[in-house]
Amino acid sequence: MPMNEKPDDVRVVVVDDHLVVREGLRMMLEIAGKGFTVLGDAADGAAALRVIEELQPDVVLMDLRMPGMDGLDAITWIRERWPHIAVVILTTYNEDDLMLRGLRAGACGYLLKDTDRETLFHAIRAAARGDMLMQPEIMARILARTTDAPHLAQASAEAEKENMLTEREREVLQAVARGERSKEIASRLGISTRTVSSHLTSIYAKLGVDSRASAVVAGIERGLLLP
Repeated sequence: MPMNEKPDDVRVVVVDDHLVVREGLRMMLEIAGKGFTVLGDAADGAAALRVIEELQPDVVLMDLRMPGMDGLDAITWIRERWPHIAVVILTTYNEDDLMLRGLRAGACGYLLKDTDRETLFHAIRAAARGDMLMQPEIMARILARTTDAPHLAQASAEAEKENMLTEREREVLQAVARGERSKEIASRLGISTRTVSSHLTSIYAKLGVDSRASAVVAGIERGLLLP
């Protein structure tokens, strides 16, 4: 354990091919004094896997575009070998397609590289708790763009025909896409958190996924989510 680490600190590894990004994030987290410890960093996916295997962080902040092994491949490896480690994608506004692929690979959410300090802190804590991170303005943009695609209208019609999800399951999935937690969903829909969990289990089974993030991606791809 590093000398400045406390037992309840969120342990973080930063992966980005730009040194200024890695150092900037490290500085923000170390100066914060709010329960974070940066265990290490890496400049590409292959190096990240070695660092993660050795240090076993709680959360990995992962860039997608890197030389050698990129972030998508690294996320897939992490999901397979260390499913308990949360991965948050570091993204920019022009990476919507990559972002969706990263979520499908197993990331729990995404974070803009120019985000403010408090959003960064909140996102890392949420990832450590196992929450999904969907910033509403980005999700709205993705949904608006994907629903304009011709293939999506066909996918939506096919999904309706198959009656894949019940109306209440769609409401739950839409709430998940907005980044709501189970307690918030339960309160708004007037149901118990146990019922929300039951709906999520059913959604996962019907969509063939195992996480909130991958359920949202599947919902987008199959036209089950509205902008």
